[in-house]
Amino acid sequence: MKSFNVPTHYRSPIVSAIKAKRKAADKMKKDFAPTILHIGSLEVILARHFGFCYGVENAIEIAFRAIDENPGKRIFLLSEMIHNPNVNADLVARGVRFIMDTSGRMLMDWNELNSDDIVIIPAFGTTLEMEALLRAKGIEPTTYETTCPFVEKVWNRAEKIGKDGYTIVIHGKPKHEETRATFSHSNVHTPTVVVKDMKEAELLAEFIRKELPREEFYTRFKGQYSEGFDVDADLERIGVVNQTTMLASETQGIADFLKQVIIAHYNVAPGNELERFAETRDTLCYATNDNQSAVQGMLEEQADLALVIGGYNSSNTSHLVELCEQKLPTYFIRDEFCLISDKLISHYDWRNHLEEMTPDFLPAKNPLRVMITSGASCPDALVERIINRLAGLTHNEPALATLQSTWEA
Repeated sequence: MKSFNVPTHYRSPIVSAIKAKRKAADKMKKDFAPTILHIGSLEVILARHFGFCYGVENAIEIAFRAIDENPGKRIFLLSEMIHNPNVNADLVARGVRFIMDTSGRMLMDWNELNSDDIVIIPAFGTTLEMEALLRAKGIEPTTYETTCPFVEKVWNRAEKIGKDGYTIVIHGKPKHEETRATFSHSNVHTPTVVVKDMKEAELLAEFIRKELPREEFYTRFKGQYSEGFDVDADLERIGVVNQTTMLASETQGIADFLKQVIIAHYNVAPGNELERFAETRDTLCYATNDNQSAVQGMLEEQADLALVIGGYNSSNTSHLVELCEQKLPTYFIRDEFCLISDKLISHYDWRNHLEEMTPDFLPAKNPLRVMITSGASCPDALVERIINRLAGLTHNEPALATLQSTWEA
């Protein structure tokens, strides 16, 4: 896989060494067992896969290259390039300005832009409508486009099955940048509707089976369907794609459920499923799958708590938290400063969207076993700093040489 040029301060010698050792021993990435670091009285159970994915490293390389190649020019990001506050802060420090926030709210007057400006498209991609607006300003959006190749893969797959006569069902968060972009690219080819979870998929099934009045669809899915959507005709043949950072098992569950609904409602004969339901399994992002599978492998170990590191608006990170929460106390943290002391942690409640403080989060155990993973937009250097901070709070001082001789894979 391609190697990217990202700032060295995002790298970690110890994490890079661990990843290299695991990759050499498991080139096919079939072993999802964690790496265990012995740091005195602390044991860190580190997920097999975590941190920057291909799409994130690609975006970072392009963004910093845009800065280096355009001295003296105004450089803008359409919105957050990735959902990591450290990386976005670094770009702002280099003079980059944000045009809008993650929900699409303008942070500046659109008329401030002119044809001499540089605009970077974020890793989530953008809508066709936004691309047209930029071109109307004389700005070519593809010059520094950081759209993840795996997001583009979803767009291409949606286009293909849309042209084959299927309606697209997107499993995603309706207000997320990636879902908005995928919706835009899909609905120019075929009717499109967004479902955010299994509950909404079950509601959609009631309209497929025509169990609810058609008018109710337009109320229950307001803002989530394409213009001119005909609930009677457009749910007869469907295919499911996803926002690539969703919980992969949930996407597959939704697809399997809707497939069975379609087969049963239209009495589809075995082997003829493609008459009504498109095969879209290949749109699931490899990094999302790997990170989530690695968490499942990590959870087979026994531990006292889990730390999941990432930006608080990161969808893929929140799903790692969701998986960990099913087994043990889990804290969603942004950086090492969230570990305030051995008695107090600041962390994020992703369900209620608020930060909270929890006292006495570290049990008095020897050894203390802590699971650690991070989202796809989290630098490895941040993971190392959190391990070091945790070691200090537990009265251990890790040395890289010591760690390299004492980890288990």
